[in-house]
Amino acid sequence: MSLLQTIDTNPQFEPEHSKCAPEKLISGDPSFKTWALDASRDDSIHTGIWQATPGENRSIKGTTFEFCHILEGVVELTEEGKEPVRYKAGDSFIMKPGYKGVWKTIETVKKIYVIVE
Repeated sequence: MSLLQTIDTNPQFEPEHSKCAPEKLISGDPSFKTWALDASRDDSIHTGIWQATPGENRSIKGTTFEFCHILEGVVELTEEGKEPVRYKAGDSFIMKPGYKGVWKTIETVKKIYVIVE
């Protein structure tokens, strides 16, 4: 097993399909696709590709740290008590542990993610 892995932004395997949990849904009917690419041996770090259709939901990180790089689409994140921030293809951001806010997908978004539990 190599310790170097290229991130394929167009995986050729079937993603996991899911919907927004009802208690997190604010508006719309977003659906999600997740292509899990890799995880650490102790399952504390996950990498992959994630896609979401338009809609708005609550985002709560708890103890999770997440790095995101937007490949396609437009999202707007609004941290509790802060002004909205818009991200589009080419932008990267981090949601730190304790983050609480609203994730609004304006145009179907596709991102690379790295999650550390």
